Amino acid sequence: MRAPGFGLDSEREGLPAAAEAPVSRRSAMASGAFALASAWTLAGCATPAPEPVHLPKPRPEDELTRLRDGTGDPMVAGERLDGALLRRFYARRGFEPVWTTRPAQAEELVDAVLHAGDHGLDPELFQASLLRRRETFPPLRRDLLLSHAILAYADALAHGAVPPDRRRDSEALSADRVDVAAVLDAILDRPAPAGALESLAPPTRDYLALRLALARARAGDGGGVGGGVGGGRGRAAMADRLRTIEVNLERQRWLPRRLPADRVWVNVPDQRLAFFRDDAPVFTTRVVVGDVVERKQSPEFRTKIESSLLNPPWVIPRDIVEADILPRAAREPGFLARHNITLLPNGEAEQAPGPESGLGLVMFEMPNRFDVYLHDTPDKAAFGRENRRLSNGCIRVEKPLELASLLMEKPLGAIHEALAPGATTRKPLPEPVPVFVVYQTAFAGPDGAVQFRPDFYDRDAGIARELQRHQRA
Repeated sequence: MRAPGFGLDSEREGLPAAAEAPVSRRSAMASGAFALASAWTLAGCATPAPEPVHLPKPRPEDELTRLRDGTGDPMVAGERLDGALLRRFYARRGFEPVWTTRPAQAEELVDAVLHAGDHGLDPELFQASLLRRRETFPPLRRDLLLSHAILAYADALAHGAVPPDRRRDSEALSADRVDVAAVLDAILDRPAPAGALESLAPPTRDYLALRLALARARAGDGGGVGGGVGGGRGRAAMADRLRTIEVNLERQRWLPRRLPADRVWVNVPDQRLAFFRDDAPVFTTRVVVGDVVERKQSPEFRTKIESSLLNPPWVIPRDIVEADILPRAAREPGFLARHNITLLPNGEAEQAPGPESGLGLVMFEMPNRFDVYLHDTPDKAAFGRENRRLSNGCIRVEKPLELASLLMEKPLGAIHEALAPGATTRKPLPEPVPVFVVYQTAFAGPDGAVQFRPDFYDRDAGIARELQRHQRA
């Protein structure tokens, strides 16, 4: 009996089986096995060959791939761009070009950047000269330039153009952080993205008044610029006014975009304190601020008032002891005993509580790294002076008990009763109240017109330099 398939070759050639030549059993089996394998292949039962895989061609190394790989900050016309800022933005877009498919949005946003002067900002801080000749650059480099300029402008509106590491240590205010890369990514495909970008700037009454005053002053219109202190005529005086407005627009950008509705506000150049409730000033009073000597200047910061310390002792810091207390004690025998001051082993001193204590009857506790507080003072005559720059940095309040009544939500009589025993007591506030100590030499007055105050700490000039690219060190 023939094994299945042995005669396949003969049948394929059309020969009858009787005509086959004799073959050995081994040859027949081999031949049959080969034919069977061929039959299975022809029948389509074999494993199909894999489809060829067409891999995308590797992208040639360019500015975006180098940015993705972090191999260096991009350069445009010899100017180094902020690689970290660009990387955060392009990572959201798969490191693909952004502006080639959005020409209308690009033009609108570039126009906003070129009008940065409306916010008192030098457009050259945002590559204005390069933007004006952007069409001369290769497409990818142009894409990076546009993104960088717009992101840098957004960052300046959101946080200020002068970063904290280029400010004085005493200029410690800062706006709430905004991810400008995420903002730009979110508005890219809007039909009018510039409005969303501009909304990063402060919406406050002061900021809007300063912008209006800036526009009017540049147009030669003095309207909207109140008299205040430090008037003057002529081109130099107007240039000084413009600079002051620009500097104070920058200071506004260091503040939260939404100020707390209830807050204590101390403007050092104005030498006044205001208490706001529901965003309206309900109480104002004169204050004494730090001396013009640099180590005594009142800093700019924000914190919260947590409690009122009644009949407080004054723990005098070592630097004040060395600079003021010890020299006076050496000149005036009995000075320490007369003022109830005890020298402490650690170099500090302590003055006992009482009406003649340097802190007066009440101190408002507000933790901060400068150890600056609001407090009473026995020297009431100082509040009648125009120049109230007399303290070691703390803020002396003319009407501290009225302020305590508002903060503690107690009648004034209850404050007097709590003080009467003379013991030192701490009275927590029902809720901590935000406090801002600011340095604003131009601000909106009650009628909306901008008022000016002397820059007695000479801080404006340093900020003005930082706001002009060619003046930056």
